[in-house]
Amino acid sequence: MSVPCPRCRREYDETLFAFGRTISCTCGTRVGLEPHVQDFDTTGEKRFSADSMFARLARWLRLLGIDCTYDGGITDAQLVRRALEEKRIILTRDLHLKDEWRVPNIHVVGKEALRDQLLDVIRRFDLARSIDVLSRCNECNQRVQPLPPADARDRVPSRVLEIHHDFVTCPQCGRVFWEGTHAARIRRVVDELLAQVNPGA
Repeated sequence: MSVPCPRCRREYDETLFAFGRTISCTCGTRVGLEPHVQDFDTTGEKRFSADSMFARLARWLRLLGIDCTYDGGITDAQLVRRALEEKRIILTRDLHLKDEWRVPNIHVVGKEALRDQLLDVIRRFDLARSIDVLSRCNECNQRVQPLPPADARDRVPSRVLEIHHDFVTCPQCGRVFWEGTHAARIRRVVDELLAQVNPGA
């Protein structure tokens, strides 16, 4: 099957447009299939895929307990395919991504500062009630699990065992976490963000 350019009628093979891809015709018109993927329900837990420019944003969303995949070496085609297969919302800074890919749920984050980016995503997708600080591994995106102090003994410095008794671990990478001074800083940032999302609350 061929797909005609709506302007000059030049025809292109349908296989060029997999996963919502579009191309620029020689006449300058953007050519693609009508979106064949239905917009999925995002009323439940919202899941995200961050593009290669959003490493810090992805890490902080994970610190907030939000499911967000990230791969710094991923191509746009791989990003779109993963988002479609896993029903994720794409977070990008690429203004042209929506033109190049006719798929649902691409959100362009135009802010420069990290806190402004976080506020943008939290407000746009109503995430304030979904925040669960430090419930995910900030490296793997997996939900962490409780770890008894006895099992943490050979996995953390001895000085940490002397002052901390609550540990969690990532089931994927095996990292062990505890609430040190960094946790207080993260929670303070979250409180400040939520105060901006819900002023006067």
